[in-house]
Amino acid sequence: MSEEALTRGRRAHELDRKHVFHSWQAQGPFDPMTITRTAGSRVWDGEGRELLDFSSQLVNTNIGHQHPAVVQAIQEQAADICTIAPQHVNGARSEAARLIADLAPEGLDRVFFTNGGADANEHAIRMARLHTGRQKVLSAYRSYHGGTQLAVNVTGDPRRFPNDSSGEGVVHFMPAYTYRSHFGSETPEQETERALRHLEDMITLEGAANIAALVLETVPGTAGIYAPPPGYLAGVRELTRKHGIVFIADEVMAGFGRTGAWFAVDNWDIAPDLITFAKGVNSGYVPLGGVIIAEPIYGTFVDRQYPGGLTYSGHPLACAAAVATITAMREEGMIENAARLGREVIGPRLEKMKERHPSVGDVRGLGCFWAIELVRNRETREPLAPYGGSSEAMNAVLGAIRAGGVLPFANFNRIHVVPPLNIADADLRAGLDVIDEALSLADAHVG
Repeated sequence: MSEEALTRGRRAHELDRKHVFHSWQAQGPFDPMTITRTAGSRVWDGEGRELLDFSSQLVNTNIGHQHPAVVQAIQEQAADICTIAPQHVNGARSEAARLIADLAPEGLDRVFFTNGGADANEHAIRMARLHTGRQKVLSAYRSYHGGTQLAVNVTGDPRRFPNDSSGEGVVHFMPAYTYRSHFGSETPEQETERALRHLEDMITLEGAANIAALVLETVPGTAGIYAPPPGYLAGVRELTRKHGIVFIADEVMAGFGRTGAWFAVDNWDIAPDLITFAKGVNSGYVPLGGVIIAEPIYGTFVDRQYPGGLTYSGHPLACAAAVATITAMREEGMIENAARLGREVIGPRLEKMKERHPSVGDVRGLGCFWAIELVRNRETREPLAPYGGSSEAMNAVLGAIRAGGVLPFANFNRIHVVPPLNIADADLRAGLDVIDEALSLADAHVG
């Protein structure tokens, strides 16, 4: 990297610390990494060091950085129409909506565009409340649905705590999570049965006639990448139908190929009432999210005004990027590749890490969406870092991974393996080698 580029990076860092207020941070001690260049599965930091991006940033650069087809589509759209108000038709939005609806389960044919995942979930809940005439929302603990007021209240992890407001009408329930079962389950089948019984009890005790929606990440992301055990999603779908509750599948992180399917619900052949999406729809190149709407809910607003909108709904640059991203994913077989990488490379390698490292309590995932859960004791499953926090041991592991040339994604006591869907096999194996070696530091804390 040239000295000029390094100088620009240092200047950017200086200005950042003077003027930028960062999300989810105590501003004083925070020392953010400068990124000066990105390409494919790699980023370069402020000192010119090259790192494999095993985070896909915030698990959104599904097609990697600077994909030429998407960059070109944005450039061409900018030369045509940079922006236009959402009440006007524009070709990029129309084509993006068509492509997304074609990928969604049968019966979900309408798309409302938002700026990202949080407002997608906010609008999905608003649609459900207006459609049902009810107010309450059920959401799982160990979940994340966004940082805006309602979305962060729907969230079921510690990021909710400072913003908790009972006025948002959210009730949380315990999800199916086999490794850390709240129900004392010893098998996936037990977990499904007990978690569904608990959920139906919650619906009964909260009053089914008061519940507008149930919001569930199909495969929770930052909360742990714990895929539902067999039969769980089908059971949730049946309970929501039985009680007239709108089922919202949050696919903001899990959608658009991350699990080796276009939508994670495809892995279980489930059709929810609403699907929320963002991130991978255009690999995060321009902010975009949305709600995919089933016909009955769309019908509520045919002759009744929908009381909501956004200035940048269906922004032409964002939608042009989505069209190019979906097209590139299809033409380059990225969905199939993600499934193959999970099945043939990531899954088998993580299982070997679990065998070798006593600090690895569990590995789980599918596609390019995996978690390594680190523990101090396999029998007690005591986490290597506390729920809602970090630890010196976790920081040491993550520091070693970065020193080895890999940019990791971590949350609490977990390392998430979430590379771009088109990462080269050799790069993926090299990154996994780095993680494997770093886990020796975690092993030193096993007691």
